[in-house]
Amino acid sequence: MTNHIAYNIHIMKKDKTSTDTPLDAQKSKFLQKVVDKRGYFGYNIQYKILKIMGVIKMANAKNYTDEMVASMTKAYQENPSRETVDALAQELGKTTRSIIAKLSREGVYKAQPRTTKTGEPVVQKSELVNTISEHFGIELPTFVKAGKQDLQRLVDAISQ
Repeated sequence: MTNHIAYNIHIMKKDKTSTDTPLDAQKSKFLQKVVDKRGYFGYNIQYKILKIMGVIKMANAKNYTDEMVASMTKAYQENPSRETVDALAQELGKTTRSIIAKLSREGVYKAQPRTTKTGEPVVQKSELVNTISEHFGIELPTFVKAGKQDLQRLVDAISQ
């Protein structure tokens, strides 16, 4: 029986005289990585289970106090504009995106309407095609492929 144990130990030791092929070396490196990393898999699963059960709780750091939120919402409701958001960001030491996100979460923020470079409201080509279709009483689905300037001129011509 002692010979059997000694034989197993002898096999486990690496023989210095044997030459491994590059493929064998790659296999052994891969297996070593798998053995080294196998403990991480169980940890992640166990951590998620404990978090779901409520054993592990994350700290909730608040970026805004209740007073800050109250003053922000009051100021924005009095004057809902981008300038107000910029002033609040400067006053509270936060970014404008952070202020907008907080106001949105509170249900107060209203997005500013999109405008073109000239200051006109943005009109989609599909809206222009719908206007033309309603005027003539026919469906024109391929008009969406036309240029926006041409569609706008046509809408202007029929609305006069």
